[in-house]
Amino acid sequence: MKLQAARIAQVITLGTLGALSLVGCSKKDQPATPAATGSAQATAPATGGNATLNASGSTFQKAFQEVAIESFTKANSTIKINYGGGGSGKGRQDFADMVTDFGCTDGAYKDEEKAKVKGGEFVYVPILLGAITVSYNIDGVDKLQLSADTIAKIFQRDIKKWNDAAIAADNPGVTLPDLDIVVAHRSDGSGTTQQFTLFLTNAATSSWKLKSASTIEWPADTQAGNGNGGVAQIVKSTKGAIGYVDLPDAKASGLKYASVKNASGKFIEPSSASAQAAGDGIEVQADLTFVAVNAKGDATYPITMPSWCIVYTKPADKAKGAALKRYFNFMVTDAQKMAPEIDYAPLPKTLQDKAIAAVAKIEG
Repeated sequence: MKLQAARIAQVITLGTLGALSLVGCSKKDQPATPAATGSAQATAPATGGNATLNASGSTFQKAFQEVAIESFTKANSTIKINYGGGGSGKGRQDFADMVTDFGCTDGAYKDEEKAKVKGGEFVYVPILLGAITVSYNIDGVDKLQLSADTIAKIFQRDIKKWNDAAIAADNPGVTLPDLDIVVAHRSDGSGTTQQFTLFLTNAATSSWKLKSASTIEWPADTQAGNGNGGVAQIVKSTKGAIGYVDLPDAKASGLKYASVKNASGKFIEPSSASAQAAGDGIEVQADLTFVAVNAKGDATYPITMPSWCIVYTKPADKAKGAALKRYFNFMVTDAQKMAPEIDYAPLPKTLQDKAIAAVAKIEG
């Protein structure tokens, strides 16, 4: 985690300096664009009463939240923000029960769950995109390619050896060991699980049998870890292991990860750039939910996931409402510049504009 910590510290410094430099600019020097307007509102020193905001949810988004919160609160000292992680399922439930002021999630509520959200009207605000890696631990194999059908068969235990013919077919010329495969997956309700299995549902239609959800009935001979970090730890410590882990956690843990075959038939390595490419072709619903997996385009990474934060449009506490609006504006404007530095992909411009419009609905 030292490398990740150093990277986060560097981004915090840059983000804070950028935020403070905006404070010193005169209004005539700031471009009159929607992003700049939201940015100026987010980063100017806070006025008014104190506010403490509590949130939970996506572990995929956690590193971004840590950077964004640190930078924002240095420029807005009267606002304190606590982000607890815990997984997308916890984020949605805590928010629905009004335990938190906002939640972050990599998956939307099911239709039957929306009626149980207690705080009234809410909006999904897109925050970023990111790659879900297929990380592995095999000595001597530094480059691996996997197709969707092969990944599906590995994770539902139809393939149990690394030198299986299907893996060999994806990797011509690569010497694969006669080694047992150990499958690692999430133990908690997880948007990463939901998006990973959604990819397999869409791209491995003839092979994948376990459907898509935030929790899956995995085969009994698999291993479970809490959060992206827990899965990363299993893969790192277990020879022959494979697991789905978000790119920031995979890099922080020093894991190797496969290039995955996309809808155009190209094997693409996960990166901020290849995840951002996937965002260029998404179809956004009216509530700003969308699917980014198996997107079209030669350069797209096919297991790209979206991540949102959810917030009530009419918070009961007006001071919190004002603080929420400031922080959400910051996340979808200035904080977007930080995303690539910690291996996330920023929002495409058209989606960023929609996110800014959604934030404007928050009363505060």
